[in-house]
Order: sequence, then structure tokens, then C-alpha cells
Amino acid sequence: MVNATKGLFISCDIPMAQFIINMNASLPASQKFIIHVLDGTHLFVQPHVSEMIRSAISEFREQISYEKPN
Repeated sequence: MVNATKGLFISCDIPMAQFIINMNASLPASQKFIIHVLDGTHLFVQPHVSEMIRSAISEFREQISYEKPN
């Protein structure tokens, strides 16, 4: 018998995958969203978290961006 799970496939570089894994680890067990870590650059996550991941990545990029002072 085959078990199927609906999810979202994420392909990214290793640092971004680690960022997403750490974000998942910081949540309580009832809110964890990673279904399976396929390898260092591919994750399978619950489909409803796509916008949460995108906004967290966007916020992280803004924090680490450098703007030249005027």
C-alpha cells in the first residue's frame, strides 16, 4: 500500500536549507512543518507554510543587507 502526503518541495542552497531547518526546530512540536529532509539542498514541507518561509527569508535578507551610508 502506498501512502501519499501533500506537500511543498523546496530546492535551495545548503545555508538556506539550514536556515529553514533551524526555523522549524525553533517551533513547538505541534507547529513543525518539515515533513522530510531529502538531502542538504532539498526539503519536503507542509504546503501551508510557503508564505511563512518566504517572509522569514525576506526578513533575514533585510537584516544582513548592507546599505552604503550617505
